[in-house]
Amino acid sequence: MGGAGTLVWRCRDRTIRIGARPLVMGILNVTPDSFSDGGRFQSCDDAVRHGLAMAAEGADIVDVGGESTRPGSRPVSAADECARVVPVIRALARAFAGRPDAPVLSVDTRQAAVAEQAMEAGAAIINDVTALSDPVMPDVARRHGAGVVLMHMRGEPATMQQSPHYEDVVAEVADWLEKRRSTLVKAGVADETMALDPGIGFGKTVEHNVRLLAGLPRLVACGRPVVVGLSRKKFIGVLTGREVHDRLAGSLAGAVWAASRGAHVWRVHEVKESADAARMVAAFRKETAEWIG
Repeated sequence: MGGAGTLVWRCRDRTIRIGARPLVMGILNVTPDSFSDGGRFQSCDDAVRHGLAMAAEGADIVDVGGESTRPGSRPVSAADECARVVPVIRALARAFAGRPDAPVLSVDTRQAAVAEQAMEAGAAIINDVTALSDPVMPDVARRHGAGVVLMHMRGEPATMQQSPHYEDVVAEVADWLEKRRSTLVKAGVADETMALDPGIGFGKTVEHNVRLLAGLPRLVACGRPVVVGLSRKKFIGVLTGREVHDRLAGSLAGAVWAASRGAHVWRVHEVKESADAARMVAAFRKETAEWIG
């Protein structure tokens, strides 16, 4: 496959151009119960400071989430989720205003009511673990011209890790995402606004995750940006024997491997280290005639 320089991701009034450097999406959880940093940034002021710090460290996207989707988690109401994320997005949007190099703001939600308010507050991307399954969500994305991340998840967060089974996990995940993409295009969501995420750890075993990362070229071949979120996840702990806050090395190794297989965007907790790794990937790619992308 040719170089990644021609790939464009439209996110409202921002145009993200995919090049040799993987893009870094910093995770900003405004939740009490996320698997690795729950409760750290519950206050609006703390969350905004962390978002600004991620911007300074090199984040291309700041992804603000108010509901944990870790295995076994339970849903929260749209009102509670909005109360957590909207003030943070609004404050960061004001701080980033007028800065063409500022990160794009993303909202990590599966609820259309939350996405609507986040768009009004200044978000440009809807990162949805259910691939816009809320019946109103496609309309929210279409009306705002939002960038969207369509993620594959088998089941619900509360049950997704209960004996997930696939005959061919790579083919099944890629085919499902392609079908979902096609359905949304028919519903009026612009294809150039979509990115695809295989959903590492969402209804997959350790073996499934490894196979998906090895088989990323199948998803890259769909022709849309591919987002990979593996930072600090359980399968890294299983493979390395490390606890959740000691998985940076494993997370970076997985991200660089994913980039070597064509992934365009890394969703990460440690922005500074990931941004450095992304620059290194870009330096090596620029000395290579072609790369998967």
